[in-house]
Amino acid sequence: MDRVQIVSLVGAGLLLLVVLELVRRRRLLERYALLWLFSAAVVLLLGAWTGLLQDIADAAGIAYPPSALFGVAFLFVLVLLLHFSVAVSKLTDQTKVLAQRLALLEEEQHAAKQQRRGRTHVAGHAPDAEDDHEAEPEPLSGAGRS
Repeated sequence: MDRVQIVSLVGAGLLLLVVLELVRRRRLLERYALLWLFSAAVVLLLGAWTGLLQDIADAAGIAYPPSALFGVAFLFVLVLLLHFSVAVSKLTDQTKVLAQRLALLEEEQHAAKQQRRGRTHVAGHAPDAEDDHEAEPEPLSGAGRS
């Protein structure tokens, strides 16, 4: 077993352990953990089974098989980046829709409060002192939040 094979096996094993620990601590969702576990399994398989890595390198025209391992890892990272870009785009759209809905709800709440105050004045009742000093809820615009 050469040094590159040992490094790839140790790296894949560490990746497996880190992903499992992140899932255990609920820092990584299971659907994303599956992607990382699959990648670690592929690297582990290619690191352990040098004949398969040699076949992949020969098919791709790569003279040094460990370079094929890095090529496979690079392609997998590109797929992950594309997947996460799609996920971020979807979340951005959802955030925009939620912000718009929140603005509409805040406007409806403000209009209802104004309507209640108008009815109290129209009915001939003086507004209570606490009605005048009601605290407006702080808008949830997200500005300045992390």
